[in-house]
Amino acid sequence: MADDPFLLGGLSFSSRLIMGTGGAPSIDVLERSLIASGTELTTVAMRRLDPGVSGSVLSVLDRLGIRVLPNTAGCFTAGEAVLTARLAREALSTDLVKLEVIADERTLLPDPVELLDAAEILVDDGFTVLPYTNDDPVLARKLEDVGCAAVMPLGSPIGSGLGIRNPHNFQLITERAGVPVILDAGAGTASDAALAMELGCSAVMLASAVTRAQEPELMAAAMRHAVDGGRLAHRAGRIPRRHFARASSPTEGTADLDPERPAF
Repeated sequence: MADDPFLLGGLSFSSRLIMGTGGAPSIDVLERSLIASGTELTTVAMRRLDPGVSGSVLSVLDRLGIRVLPNTAGCFTAGEAVLTARLAREALSTDLVKLEVIADERTLLPDPVELLDAAEILVDDGFTVLPYTNDDPVLARKLEDVGCAAVMPLGSPIGSGLGIRNPHNFQLITERAGVPVILDAGAGTASDAALAMELGCSAVMLASAVTRAQEPELMAAAMRHAVDGGRLAHRAGRIPRRHFARASSPTEGTADLDPERPAF
């Protein structure tokens, strides 16, 4: 939407859907899905990259004119994440980094202590840091305070498709944040993306919901429209929730029947 650009770390995007590449069954399917999604920013794991290989994810992104967002997936400590981010900057000539520091392989949940440490180091090092975090409003505020360009709370565990398990926390984060809030992880279908935007998120980041869908290209298109629809609904403002019904038609001008002369 041209009149409502998504501003992130000094960059401007018309799309509010950030795609990931993990789980795609083939490069061809990935490319068609990226086109259908309309994304302008796509994240890739540094450990999966080989910039010198033709037909790679990077060559697809380059051909489509999509900006690369390297991530630190697979890192368990702040030190590993900082090293990975620095390697990404050297290899890809970008200061953007999606910061992931996970606590364990079983849950893939963020380690809040290591995450905050890594974020502080990378911000001081000149990176535009986008941290994958828990849906914890306090931690989100601390990440913003150390200079992160956005916060990316999970809706539910990575790849679970469970959607946003705690909408209340999301609303607490979006109401307080002075930086973009991006749903990261847990989206399973289009309604999850729309809900995130209605709750005030600035964008949605997803991979598995598209790459592991039965029809990835179709789901990518659905996500694109869901993000746009959710954003429009957020800007429009929903009506207040009410305990009882409220007629939408005016009560004035209704027929005044004579009880002595029934109409039928």
